[in-house]
Amino acid sequence: MTVLDVAWAERWMHAAAADVRDARDELTELDRRIGDGDHGVNMDRGLSAVVERLDDPAQAPRETVGQVLRLAATTMMSTVGGAAGPLYGTALLRASKVTDRADLPSSGVVALVEAALEGIVARGRATVGEKTMVDAWQPAAEAAEQAEDAEDGIDVLRAAAAAAASGAEATIPLVATKGRASYLAERSAGTQDPGARSTAIILAAAVAAAEGRGA
Repeated sequence: MTVLDVAWAERWMHAAAADVRDARDELTELDRRIGDGDHGVNMDRGLSAVVERLDDPAQAPRETVGQVLRLAATTMMSTVGGAAGPLYGTALLRASKVTDRADLPSSGVVALVEAALEGIVARGRATVGEKTMVDAWQPAAEAAEQAEDAEDGIDVLRAAAAAAASGAEATIPLVATKGRASYLAERSAGTQDPGARSTAIILAAAVAAAEGRGA
């Protein structure tokens, strides 16, 4: 059985930082089409800062998954510009409150994903179909809940990540009705939402970290 513990959470943040850096130009281009054009740069900066703090020997050792997520949350809030910093920061902060334990069972992974979604909805006031990162997080949470009976938490992660990827793809034909992209109205259709895309990348990194792949 895969152990989703503090070491996994730290690998997840490292993998997410590396994968977002690889996708920085893609995310920037998506955001250039329907937003401010800075999503890739901002997410790269924020996650790189998270890794720097995790690797800082002066930091106290993390004893729970929640402590790792809390560190990531506060770092993202203080280093990421635009809407992404508050949204991801709130998502991770909410998730940290339900994962304050040394390792996560399947139900703990479900709680993590659901809490992250709740944080994003509370902060951004968005719903499914408005062409935002909620369109990736909502199906991820639903898929995680459906997989909760799996014996291994990694199966819940895989279900959530796959659903997030499909949800992100499904934003391409949508017309944005929330955020800066909504100013483009019909012209926003045809471009994948950058926040939904970064969500898919970050959840895929969680799977890679659990499988021993990634950074």
